[in-house]
Amino acid sequence: AWVLDKLKAERERGITIDIALWKFETAKYYVTIIDAPGHRDFIKNMITGTSQADCAVLIVAAGTGEFEAGISKNGQTREHALLAFTLGVKQLIVGVNKMDSTEPPYNESRFEEIKKEVSSYIKKIGYNPAAVAFVPISGWHGDNMLEPSTKMPWFKGWQVERKEGKADGKCLIEALDAILPPARPTDKALRLPLQDVYKIGGIGTVPVGRVETGVLKPGTIVVFAPANITTEVKSVEMHHEALQEAVPGDNVGFNVKNVSVKELRR
Repeated sequence: AWVLDKLKAERERGITIDIALWKFETAKYYVTIIDAPGHRDFIKNMITGTSQADCAVLIVAAGTGEFEAGISKNGQTREHALLAFTLGVKQLIVGVNKMDSTEPPYNESRFEEIKKEVSSYIKKIGYNPAAVAFVPISGWHGDNMLEPSTKMPWFKGWQVERKEGKADGKCLIEALDAILPPARPTDKALRLPLQDVYKIGGIGTVPVGRVETGVLKPGTIVVFAPANITTEVKSVEMHHEALQEAVPGDNVGFNVKNVSVKELRR
């Protein structure tokens, strides 16, 4: 989140529609990160972001007292895991973060304790812990993010078992590469839940969201609910590049003719 916010601050001078959307490429996937705020006041935003994800990465703080606060009866860890499952995000990765701040630092028994506790909770919700990668990380120091950390020689790696097959690895990025891409139904009618609507100077009204089914392209005539407004799509963009067509799974912004921001709501 710190990195996303830093980058956001730098970019606010230009036009940006992906407030907390950040993309990077792995060897296997284009990954779009939707940073869902952890603060209770932002649960509504978190729901909007989470419902558009293929996989949830639950970040749990390992520091003394921090983990306990998150997993407590009204804690964020419980609430976010439950919301993710309820919103249909059936794949989960757990990043046990701030391993540098355990007592002593990079403590194996602390990781195991957290893994056991979180496994038991997510199982109650409906996730299968055997299919969930648990990765001990430090986002601040970069441990086990992109390459195996020398600070945790005790960690032999994560393994997941699911009906589509097994996967294993050492770092968080490998766990992202082990996500199973859902079926993308391009043959169905266009459906695109809105994440937000922006007014951008010199361009106009730009709704943003993820294509769930069908195909969106310039020239398409679309209908917005619940306002029942019909209009034409002028252009479609993803990550600041124009697209000839957007397919299910794409997080896009698109420009529409003669519709004001006020007329559209999510």
